[in-house]
Amino acid sequence: MQNTANLGLPFIEPNQAQKHVTHNEALRILDALVQIGVVGRSAGSPPASPAEGERHIVAAAASGLWAGHPLELAVYVEGVWVFHPPQDGWLAWVEDEARLVVWTGASWTPVVPAVTGAPLFGINAAADTTNRLTVKSDAVLISHDDVTPGTGDARVVVNKGAPGNTASMLFQSNWSGRAEFGCTGDDNWHVKVSADGGTWHEALVVAAASGNVGIGTAAPSTALDVAGPVRMGNFAVAALPDPVAAGAGAMLFVTDELGGAVPAFSDGAAWRRVTDRAVVSV
Repeated sequence: MQNTANLGLPFIEPNQAQKHVTHNEALRILDALVQIGVVGRSAGSPPASPAEGERHIVAAAASGLWAGHPLELAVYVEGVWVFHPPQDGWLAWVEDEARLVVWTGASWTPVVPAVTGAPLFGINAAADTTNRLTVKSDAVLISHDDVTPGTGDARVVVNKGAPGNTASMLFQSNWSGRAEFGCTGDDNWHVKVSADGGTWHEALVVAAASGNVGIGTAAPSTALDVAGPVRMGNFAVAALPDPVAAGAGAMLFVTDELGGAVPAFSDGAAWRRVTDRAVVSV
């Protein structure tokens, strides 16, 4: 055997003349193949002015001085291009991509696949086919793009397939649901809560067609539709807020009005009893 099995380094024979020639050839091969770093892997023909020792992975469409050597390692040595067919497991750092690639026997493949198009992605956790993006972290930050830069906006989009599907955010306690908001089962906006993850109470609905808000009703017919008692803030006469600041239409419950406890409203200047519009008095 005249060469080593893996890298093809030439052996120095016992009675060989000019042993330095063989030794130097082996050094050149080692210099080319140890700690491989290439300029790039997209070019099919050599650069116009390569530097001594410059290395490239030849593209599949090889031409010119690189013709006949697709996907091989091309090294510029003393004015000529020397080619090394890759072997399974060879690693090379591609400078213009800032990426490590490995020869699989058929192609140079990134050791770490590009995130774009990856079927699963887990950060500090294992992703699965249901939770294709899985993150375990004390916090997750989504900020506007001040690098590219972007517009200054920041938006999270949750897209569902049809009105009958669900697009929502679900909050859990030890993997049991406690609160959910979003378009759940229709295109209206829902807010739901649960004490046990099994029985859910719908706290609020905003109708998509009208913007009406419903509390206790799934079909609000007015701007605010409350299906049940409404409790206003309780105030003693001496503690009533400024009716001017509160604004006309504000309502509250007066606990010690002269004629007895009574709901009252602001007309923009004074608090008046709902029962007879008289100004609230002690």
